[in-house]
Amino acid sequence: MRRIRLKYAGLAALLVLGSWTAGGTAQATADDSPTVADAEPASPALLQAMQRDLGLSKERAEARLAAERTAMDVAPKVRKAAGSAYGGSWFDADSERLTVAVTADAAPATVRAVRAAGVTVRTVAHSARDLDAAKARIDRLPAPSGVSSWHVDPVANTVVVKVVRDQRSDNDVRGFVSRARAAGPVTVETVAAAPRTFAAGTVGGDPYYTGNVRCSIGFSVHGGFVTAGHCGGQGAGVRGWDGSYIGTFQGSSFPDNDYAWVSVGSGWWTVPVVLGWGTVPDRLVRGSAEAPVGTSICRSGSTTHWHCGAVLAKNETVNYSQGAVHQMTKTSVCAEGGDSGGSFISGDQAQGVTSGGWGNCSGGGETWFQPVNEILGRYGLTLHTA
Repeated sequence: MRRIRLKYAGLAALLVLGSWTAGGTAQATADDSPTVADAEPASPALLQAMQRDLGLSKERAEARLAAERTAMDVAPKVRKAAGSAYGGSWFDADSERLTVAVTADAAPATVRAVRAAGVTVRTVAHSARDLDAAKARIDRLPAPSGVSSWHVDPVANTVVVKVVRDQRSDNDVRGFVSRARAAGPVTVETVAAAPRTFAAGTVGGDPYYTGNVRCSIGFSVHGGFVTAGHCGGQGAGVRGWDGSYIGTFQGSSFPDNDYAWVSVGSGWWTVPVVLGWGTVPDRLVRGSAEAPVGTSICRSGSTTHWHCGAVLAKNETVNYSQGAVHQMTKTSVCAEGGDSGGSFISGDQAQGVTSGGWGNCSGGGETWFQPVNEILGRYGLTLHTA
């Protein structure tokens, strides 16, 4: 971006002279299990943001970040060790350890191999494979607007179906829940409001624009950036914060998915940076290792800027008014209109692009993102890393 060119001239020079080379990029595929790079010490501003949004002391925030880096590195390894007995995993914020679920029929050698990684082991009734299959059956059901979302919850070892509180007695909602229960182990919970996307009309800020819609840049890739699909269709032109032409949506999918990528040219350029908006120092992106459920995560967007929370669920199907979107990750981070497409990052690891949610940054809420590795794999893109 032109503004970034001016603002980050020193950063760009540092990257060129240092580690930002052609070798410092990461190509994501469905089979990748990226290892978390050695992280720099957390900045004071990042620790302050975690204290503000997560209620942690400085010392607890530092300890949690270190524990989460370990959990992100261990998670794909223990999943492989557990094999067909794998029942899911999550980060426990109280113990600051990864918990791994295994089925009751797991061989003793399998349990020993998982426990040897230094994780907590829990025995469950259903494997992750069985729960994923049950969710896939629910995905094929037509969902009424009173059904908010559904996802596999590894802690509860069930598929959790969320319904809007004041519509739970609706006949269509009751019918959906009944059919969902027939698909496998299901728990029903209520939410205060239905999810919505976070695009917005044209207002001030540091956005990009498609027509009269404002959204936020996600992550830099070679040739452009990734963002949310509902922000623009393939072929749509994109303007920057100053109104000048950036490029074009080269690919876009919404609903079913909520991802897109935009080419960058006409004097604009990209760097592996997530804006901290003065709340925290701008973050360098060093990879895209997936953060487990329970870990802390932060979001950058052009409306509400920088906010943090925790990963609540993965592979959740979200039922927007425009249609269902699959394979989403749910967080406790707030967002508002215009934040769509913006960056979700854990430490220095890219996680995904903001899709939608409910609530706001005054009263709180929940927000979903589309995982970045899925977007990279779908379009054959390479993430810019520092």
